[in-house]
Amino acid sequence: MLSRTAESLFWLARYMERAENTARLLEAAARLSALPSSSTGPGQPASEWESAILACGLEGPFYAIHEEATARNVVDFLAFSLDNPSSIRSCLEIGRANARSVRTALTLEMWEAINSAWLELKRFRTVGHSRPELMEFINFVKRSALLLDGLAYRTMLRTDSFAFYRIGTYLERADATGRILDVKYHVLLPKDAPVGGGLDYFQWSSILRSVSALTAYHWVYKESLKPWLVADLLILREEMPRSLASCYANLVRYLDDLARYYGRQGQAQRKARDTHALLRNRSIDAVFSEGLHEFVEGFIGENNLLGNAITEQYLV
Repeated sequence: MLSRTAESLFWLARYMERAENTARLLEAAARLSALPSSSTGPGQPASEWESAILACGLEGPFYAIHEEATARNVVDFLAFSLDNPSSIRSCLEIGRANARSVRTALTLEMWEAINSAWLELKRFRTVGHSRPELMEFINFVKRSALLLDGLAYRTMLRTDSFAFYRIGTYLERADATGRILDVKYHVLLPKDAPVGGGLDYFQWSSILRSVSALTAYHWVYKESLKPWLVADLLILREEMPRSLASCYANLVRYLDDLARYYGRQGQAQRKARDTHALLRNRSIDAVFSEGLHEFVEGFIGENNLLGNAITEQYLV
């Protein structure tokens, strides 16, 4: 396979996953902003809307354009701004451009799904700022990304094309889950609010909803929400599809598939296995002893290094 074809498949998956994750962050911010105790004051940490900017790692570009993280500013920047290459609109347009360049590597159903999403996006060039209108847009983005993901799983041949597509998906998903966890623990909870208190409960509940994991949490733990158990679910539980451990189990699998297809392994396979082994051998008590913020920050750094290794090994 040509490296430019592999690169387009890899980034198609990343941009579509990023669009879905950004929509989920906006949904979580909207839910949190509706809580009666969610407003911040002097000396308090960032608001729910600013937390969405921080979770995307876009505070620099955002504050270069806007002075304040209001609901209107954040929704416009994360959903529609052409000044933000990671906005949902930008992700869908760049994803569609990548798909168009490798149409022969995709199935007809996949191309039709992403092209239809791009066409329907024109209906949402801007949305009103009422909650129903915002939720309609968020649901459209999630449906579009989930449809493409399901079609890839059900219609693509299990070749190197499929492996590059899935690697892009899981690399982006791991980054998003790590950032959501870090922002919740390090930013959202006010300093005078107790861990495990009422506000903390509703914030964790909203975070779990944003990754479609609230029901899964109750199936696994069968008790009320506790921060360390939420972290355990989203970091170490491989049966949770958006957990860091699950993402890396799949990254190892598909990178090993590439090694078999091409007859050799490299730095990408080694780094993925090392991070997967770290996650499999770490307890949640050890994570909190180290510091959740420090652990997640280190993970995000390692995840970025894996992306660089994949690029150097296969995409240039």
